[in-house]
Amino acid sequence: MSRFLLITLLNSCLLISSITGLSANETIIHAGHMLDVNTKKMLTEVSVIIEKNKIIKVEQGYSSAGQNDVIIDLKDHTLMPGLMDMHVHLSTVLSPTFFMEKFVMDSADYAFRSTKYAKDTLMAGFTTVRELGDQDNNVTIALRDAIKTGYVIGPRIYTAGKGLATLGGLADPSNGLRLEFMGEPDFVEGVINGPIEARRAVRQRFKEGADVIKLNVTGGSINQGRGGFGSQWMQDELDAVVETAKEYGMSVAAHAHTPVGIARSAKAGVDSIEHGTYMDDDALKAMKKYNTAYVPTMSAMKWITEKAKEKGDLPAEVRAKSENMGSQIDITVNKAYKKGLRIVFGTDAGVYPHGINAREFEYMVNAGIPPMTALLSATIETAKLLRIEDQLGSIEPGKLADLVAVKGDPLQNIVLMQDVKFVMKDGVVYKQE
Repeated sequence: MSRFLLITLLNSCLLISSITGLSANETIIHAGHMLDVNTKKMLTEVSVIIEKNKIIKVEQGYSSAGQNDVIIDLKDHTLMPGLMDMHVHLSTVLSPTFFMEKFVMDSADYAFRSTKYAKDTLMAGFTTVRELGDQDNNVTIALRDAIKTGYVIGPRIYTAGKGLATLGGLADPSNGLRLEFMGEPDFVEGVINGPIEARRAVRQRFKEGADVIKLNVTGGSINQGRGGFGSQWMQDELDAVVETAKEYGMSVAAHAHTPVGIARSAKAGVDSIEHGTYMDDDALKAMKKYNTAYVPTMSAMKWITEKAKEKGDLPAEVRAKSENMGSQIDITVNKAYKKGLRIVFGTDAGVYPHGINAREFEYMVNAGIPPMTALLSATIETAKLLRIEDQLGSIEPGKLADLVAVKGDPLQNIVLMQDVKFVMKDGVVYKQE
């Protein structure tokens, strides 16, 4: 019997039992080890009891099942809260054809392709993601809604829709085009000039259905515009974005590689700095002062550094900017951890292929972050960044039943995180090996 058919039958049985009024109908997971994010310890021999889509009990020992209950045996596994990646791009992936796609792909092409990337992400154990910048036409807003309604399999998505840029800066959609095709992109397309347009751009994203705001504060490695990694936003523009976003209940993530952009963003009150590759001590102090979370995206930095060595895959200007980012990010992350920054898990999936997000754990540990801290960064710390720690991020009664498991102990071997054996999202089993 195929795994898909087995899962379908299991869920059908649960639904039938509910309709016919049979008693209990709980799912009981017997876990050999369980990550307790509150005590920062691994508990042994635990039962997690689930009713519909919520955890109702966590008990020591292996609880017995009622007549209509379902037992899931994970006694030789480590059970953890569903993993979360705070920086993904589900509508695209970097490839030799990346820079030409906007000329040959329609919105429908991006949309259908994104469904595969979403499923790959969920099957890797990531039940919740923060999408930080559509490649085309707010595709991930539609993808988020399609997953919510059950049309598509994928993680729970909090999306920024179209990221915001300054004219000629990173994410200006007219960069690299010949003059006659550049046009005059404005706040509707995510391009701003000055604080008034910055406010309008936030309101436009809110109107379109975005959950968060993504700012491209400095240049980037795959940017075809001018300016390298320099800062591209003025302080008054950043202040206007954050102030307006707060009025609408939206958080703000800031792409920033270099010190001035990092410090300005932290001062403005953004919730997180993405990448932060070349942060110096002053930028780090600013983040500490304003309690700004740090999302390193080591996976993307490592990937693009490798790709920069392969002639033909990337434009020459992109290769030149990317060749030392992989080694630099190790230094930066180690310093950030030692200085006590809030490090939150994020990978920039889409710069590298989707579904291998868990490599980030290995990179983090290699950079000096303890395995327990790395696991917490992808569970409770991500939930706090999204402001959903009352629903997700830990395994305790009242929380949504988002759970994943690996065989063995990831604290002893963090590479195990790259081979998730069990995935449950919102009480539904999507993967069980």
